[in-house]
Amino acid sequence: MKRNLSILLIVSMLLVFSAVSMAETEVRIVGWGGTDQSIVEELINKFVVPELADKGITAVYEPIVDDFQKNLINSLSAGTAGDLFYMDIFWAEYIIKAGQVEPLDNYLAKSEVLNKDDIIPSLLDAFTFEGKVYGIPKDFNSLALVYNKDLFDIAYIQYPNENDTWDDLENKLAKVVEAFDGEVTGLALAPEFARFGAFAYAAGWEPFVDGKTNLMDPAFKEAFNWYTGLKEKGLGVMPADIGQGWGGGALTTEKVAAALEGAWILGFLRDNAPNLKYGATLLPKNPGTGQPGNFIYTVAWGINANSKNKDAAFKVMEALTSPAAQQWILERGLAIPSRKALADNPYFEKDTPEAQANKIVFLGASAGNVKPFKFKEYGGKWMDPINVALSEVMSGQKTVDEALEIAQEQLDELMK
Repeated sequence: MKRNLSILLIVSMLLVFSAVSMAETEVRIVGWGGTDQSIVEELINKFVVPELADKGITAVYEPIVDDFQKNLINSLSAGTAGDLFYMDIFWAEYIIKAGQVEPLDNYLAKSEVLNKDDIIPSLLDAFTFEGKVYGIPKDFNSLALVYNKDLFDIAYIQYPNENDTWDDLENKLAKVVEAFDGEVTGLALAPEFARFGAFAYAAGWEPFVDGKTNLMDPAFKEAFNWYTGLKEKGLGVMPADIGQGWGGGALTTEKVAAALEGAWILGFLRDNAPNLKYGATLLPKNPGTGQPGNFIYTVAWGINANSKNKDAAFKVMEALTSPAAQQWILERGLAIPSRKALADNPYFEKDTPEAQANKIVFLGASAGNVKPFKFKEYGGKWMDPINVALSEVMSGQKTVDEALEIAQEQLDELMK
């Protein structure tokens, strides 16, 4: 009897220890606060728990509300960061170069559900450094030309479309402006490289050649002259000149025919201009190259290089970027999926402005000269001189040559 009790006790203890060990691998996920917290927590419950519970892997979301980049970098340096975290392309290179992000190539080679070919190439390239992959994009945005259908209809002008060149778009905008006797202008011209830069890329300009930036490159000057020239011709306006802070706000005033924005504009229009009839199309093509340009704005999942749970963290990453998880995100209008297989998703065929605009943003990642929204280790400081030049030219303070000469001097100093 005692022997049987002893055996039962041992078996019970082994079962307890086994259960505890299976539940001990907890993956800490670090991301933004706000709405992202509820979204990721629901993703965990819907896709991580059912997939990984029997493998003894659990996940917990730890949101950072204020200054995410600073908090993440500090925690990585202090050795207190989570196992899996958001990694914005704008600053990802900084922590990758610091050796704080785990290369993923070996994990991807062994994975049965996630490999490099699954992801839109331009997105994966955005997190590839020195031949190694460091992040799997969770979603992304690109720019689209979002336009007010009513203004084009009233003017009896064909909507902008994916075959338009810069000249075609300019002609259409000119006809809209003429139809409204100047009460409506053409394009919301944000004085920012984050919008203008897409046209420089369309012209074939490379932002970094041999480690330097050349604003005197003919391709850059062609795009700069065209973009700022729209303002000079009365075919565009800086949003601030009509009391707005960005292209989305400008579009809601119905004083501009079009704006250059990503899918982030859709919820804003739904909430702030529910009666606005809008459409979206790819950015116009440069007449010379025959290509549009665009940015990739993206955030990836990265694994802490010092994590003790790297294998488990990769399993969680697989679940969070699975086709089912991305389908769930897409159908709720939360973000654009990074898996290229979703290009033919039925959601994109829905006859709604939001679905069609999301499809354009999805296609924008692969159309023409597309580059990630990142500027080496310089970050926003690299854009500042160009932004000032755009603003000063469009406000009439300087000529193009004067503004670009000053901007070039500032960039040369920055990049010494």
